[in-house]
Amino acid sequence: MTSSSDVDTRGEGSLFSDHHPSEMDALCPSPPGPSRPQRTYERFGGQTGTSFCQTLIHLLKGNIGTGLLGLPLAVKNAGLVLGPISLLCMGVIAVHCMRLLVLCSHHLSAKANVPSLTYGEAVQHGMENVPWLRRHSQWGKRTVNLFLIITQLGFCCVYFVFLSDNVKQVVEAANATTFNCHVNYTNQTQVLVPSFDSRLYMLCFLPAVVLLVFTPNLKYLAPLSLVANLVMTISLVLIYFYSLMNITYPIDLPKVGRAKDYPLFFGTAIFAFEGIGVILPLENKMQRPQSFPLVLYMGMGIVTFLYISLGTIGYMCFGDNIGGSITLNLPNCWTYQAVKLLYSFGILISFALQFYVPAEILIPPVLARVSERWEMAVNLLLRTVLVIFTCGLAILIPELDLVISLVGSVSSSFLALIFPPLLELVAFHAEGLSPLVTIKNVVISVVGLVGFLTGTYIAIVEIIARNTLKHGDASSSYLVQ
Repeated sequence: MTSSSDVDTRGEGSLFSDHHPSEMDALCPSPPGPSRPQRTYERFGGQTGTSFCQTLIHLLKGNIGTGLLGLPLAVKNAGLVLGPISLLCMGVIAVHCMRLLVLCSHHLSAKANVPSLTYGEAVQHGMENVPWLRRHSQWGKRTVNLFLIITQLGFCCVYFVFLSDNVKQVVEAANATTFNCHVNYTNQTQVLVPSFDSRLYMLCFLPAVVLLVFTPNLKYLAPLSLVANLVMTISLVLIYFYSLMNITYPIDLPKVGRAKDYPLFFGTAIFAFEGIGVILPLENKMQRPQSFPLVLYMGMGIVTFLYISLGTIGYMCFGDNIGGSITLNLPNCWTYQAVKLLYSFGILISFALQFYVPAEILIPPVLARVSERWEMAVNLLLRTVLVIFTCGLAILIPELDLVISLVGSVSSSFLALIFPPLLELVAFHAEGLSPLVTIKNVVISVVGLVGFLTGTYIAIVEIIARNTLKHGDASSSYLVQ
């Protein structure tokens, strides 16, 4: 897996306002005190800020989701040796880019004499450092907010596909679900009673999701969010246990995958590592922000270890049969069917948190233009339309692995890899950067750009190919009948 503390907050101005919301802000509100322009950066060192452990937990929560469960397939696309090495390299680069964003934010906020900056504001102030970019600085902020919207709505699309695939599998195997977790080393869940298409399951979830995003204040979801985090943690432990206990020997898997599949690996991996949207809100809210680098390195170290270990172990356990989510490979016994349902519950609650960011960017400017009498109706209508839009996109592309890869390639690559190095170039333009630092930043951005182009292209090609194959199979079936 991105600042108002309340969903009810009204927004004024353009569609992409200065105020960048985060779901972390909703569940972890800013401390009370003077208004933002009157505060100094040191205010965040007060007793009302979040502690080291709280910030670490929020950082882990912001980076662990459906992307983690798709990494075994990503390792398959890269190869048993190249995959883990690539994940490690990507983790190092992603953490470096997160650190760059924090450093640039500090530097620019000091120059602008403001206590803190959001991601979009940091890009805007950075562009103002360069004379020939100054007049276009607003577009820098708007571009960042646009990619934040695309990324968060993309996460919501992935959640719809994840929910439908996992619940569909549980329903279809319900009659044969036992307490015997036998091993057959294929896609573990045997479909015994075929039900309707997964896209119909998405439509079944639609009313519940719409009601969920009607929550007037995300702080009301905090208890459910806590429960969701707990059950997702338990589910991950059980997934690790099953995968470790059922690795087949000898391990005869490709050390390096096919070159044409590597862009799909990139998209899935960067989707998993795209937690950069929560970095600045978390750092701004710390009781002792000078401790944030330690939080960042410790938290992302844990995240990277989880990604590499589950990706590698999951691929070694299920081999070429690995699904778009490792949960889809678990056996049809009650223990692991419960894992799918518990993780699905966690993802359902997370939907409201991911939805909060685009809703708070897009909806307040519209509400500012309607009379107070119609505010509530328009607010609920727009939320409904946005949820229907994400569900519609998921229905168009009901392929979990390809949706994850496409979202990662299209938007996450920009936020996590391309923008931060470019931001350092413009933020320290006046101070001057060494040629080595400049080259390093250009290389990282180019890697992100190449990943964006190739990952997007391959994901779209695969989506078209699968849809064509499905339509062909459906036509053949109809002709046979």
